[in-house]
Amino acid sequence: MHILLDQMALFTMLDVLAVALTFASWALLGWLIEAEALSRPSVTILMKDYRRDWMREMITRQPRIFDATILGSLQQGTTFLASASMIALGGLLALIGNIERLIGVAGDFTRGDPLAAVIEVKLIVTGIFLLYAFLKFIWSSRLFGYCAVLMAAVPNDPEDPSALPRAMQAAEVNIRAAMNFNRGLRALYFALGSLAWLLGAEALIVAAVAVAWMVWSRDFASQSRRVLVGSPRV
Repeated sequence: MHILLDQMALFTMLDVLAVALTFASWALLGWLIEAEALSRPSVTILMKDYRRDWMREMITRQPRIFDATILGSLQQGTTFLASASMIALGGLLALIGNIERLIGVAGDFTRGDPLAAVIEVKLIVTGIFLLYAFLKFIWSSRLFGYCAVLMAAVPNDPEDPSALPRAMQAAEVNIRAAMNFNRGLRALYFALGSLAWLLGAEALIVAAVAVAWMVWSRDFASQSRRVLVGSPRV
């Protein structure tokens, strides 16, 4: 405990505020993006209905190779990002174990000689985001696998009374998979932004605001959202 207090004393109040701003922005954006009661829904929420429509259309589509191809590409992208997150996390842990090299680089951009304990804590914050992203991508990939099984269980006969209920089950699992994928992606954005803390608290604040704006704009002010809202079905 005494060692931990000594390490915390190495950080200024501005450092604490910068880290708090980063995590608060991440949490608030996650809530806003996934909130369904907002008058201006996000792209993530708008896509829920399209995913349900996808599964309804799948019932009458013969053969269903097209649907399997789409789901396979979604799962492949999720698996790729999970692998990338795991590699990045491993590299970060290796860097923490060999912090002396980074001290020399960081010293060129910051005032004074950075301490190893300070840089380790800063990298741990990035590691938290990477670990969260990895876990979300892994779970998303598994949910897409569940969705594939549910899609395969949908009867070929559209008139079968179990066809629509099973298709809707697949749709809801697909939605949960996409939700977890988006959570992992947001964590990756903030993981990259948190690296700016190596340059100081001011840099972290700027990076947190920039990342928050980028994430918000893509879900609430992007061209893709305007396309979705402008569709006749909406």
